[in-house]
Amino acid sequence: MTSTPKITFIGAGSTVFMKNIIGDVLQRPALAGAKIALMDINPQRLEESAIVARKLASTLGAPATVETFTDQRKALDGAHFVVVAFQIGGYEPCTVTDFEVPKKYGLRQTIADTLGVGGIMRGLRTVPHLWKICEDMLAVCPNAIMLQYVNPMAINTWAIGEKYPTIKQVGLCHSVQGTAMELAHDLDIPYDEIRYRSAGINHMAFYLAFEHRQPDGSYRNLYPDLVRAYREGRAPKPGWNPRCPNKVRYEMLTRLGYFVTESSEHFAEYTPYFIKEGREDLIEKFSIPLDEYPKRCIEQVARWKNQAEEYRTAEKIEVKQSKEYASSIINSVWTGEPSVIYGNVRNNGCITSLPSNCAAEVPCLVDASGIQPTYIGDLPPQLTALIRTNINVQELTVKALLTENREHIYHAAMMDPHTAAELDLDQIWSLVDELLAAHGEWLPEWARGNRKVQAA
Repeated sequence: MTSTPKITFIGAGSTVFMKNIIGDVLQRPALAGAKIALMDINPQRLEESAIVARKLASTLGAPATVETFTDQRKALDGAHFVVVAFQIGGYEPCTVTDFEVPKKYGLRQTIADTLGVGGIMRGLRTVPHLWKICEDMLAVCPNAIMLQYVNPMAINTWAIGEKYPTIKQVGLCHSVQGTAMELAHDLDIPYDEIRYRSAGINHMAFYLAFEHRQPDGSYRNLYPDLVRAYREGRAPKPGWNPRCPNKVRYEMLTRLGYFVTESSEHFAEYTPYFIKEGREDLIEKFSIPLDEYPKRCIEQVARWKNQAEEYRTAEKIEVKQSKEYASSIINSVWTGEPSVIYGNVRNNGCITSLPSNCAAEVPCLVDASGIQPTYIGDLPPQLTALIRTNINVQELTVKALLTENREHIYHAAMMDPHTAAELDLDQIWSLVDELLAAHGEWLPEWARGNRKVQAA
């Protein structure tokens, strides 16, 4: 092994995200001299990211080297770690299509990047590009670990595991640690005094334990405190986004007995209970932020224009530790110093009440041997049942991609909890037809066009 790791960033034009990851990496002594390969198809964004990465290294006094590539395989050549962060089709045209076409049918969404018709379409657009990265990795860096930050996370992880089982991969999200910090804040407890254990699937994992360390070293279950705070109106406290109060998840805590790890705006569209035609009272009661993701995209684009200019002219760039797991994983694999992260991996029996080949999100030990998922066993039956409704959609989308069978796209939409609660079968079929036609060349060739699927 060389003395410095090579870290390739695919989709490096996601400059703010790249800055967080590379900033974390370069603050670790064993990684400060890393070779960083930035790859993107947009030359301008790539150059902006390179400026930021070099200024980060300069600010930290790190001897890292930064190279840029528009050729993916060249960027991957000899990599030890591959960070992937891209959005195929971007905000325009693809995200806009994912929101506007369903709206014509009365199907409203909040985020539309994980499940539902928006998540299905994003999976169809995204997985072929991830598979191409896997092909290139097998050719030029077969032992590298892919750190995958792309939505729809569960569909992507599942599809990679099925087609390229030898690729070492983990899907990463910050919802587990991020939500734990939110809940600690809601209860006015320091985060470093919290202990938790979470398991499920990406964006629908649950804290099986959520506890507070006591002065005598014992731990106290915090679930009664969370329920009481919600009932008494003390929780949720205002968060980072005033449009998105955390009411849906607290309500589900009172129904399921466990708190889910991804935000209320996400969870509202993974279930059939909250966004319903003619039930504006529910939208109001639970403060459901319809069309939230497009709003964020517009805000991020505007914010980035200002930040890009600031970074270009600044001599130094402030570096803060982020809550992402990437640098922790890279450091543990490279140095052997162990850490624990929450990762999305092929289930392989970790959660015994879910399918073995699905993508599960579980605690993983990381050391020089790589990423090692831990055994969970059966989830509580009500959690298993709810998670399975989401797995159905993921499984059928992956099946469509693997078999290039268009019919499974319609089946996936038909099984989606929110879509099925709002639309009849003819509407679902027509909606999928229209989405496939609208996305056109953003989709793999077998999925394009406007052909109605009829039963024999």
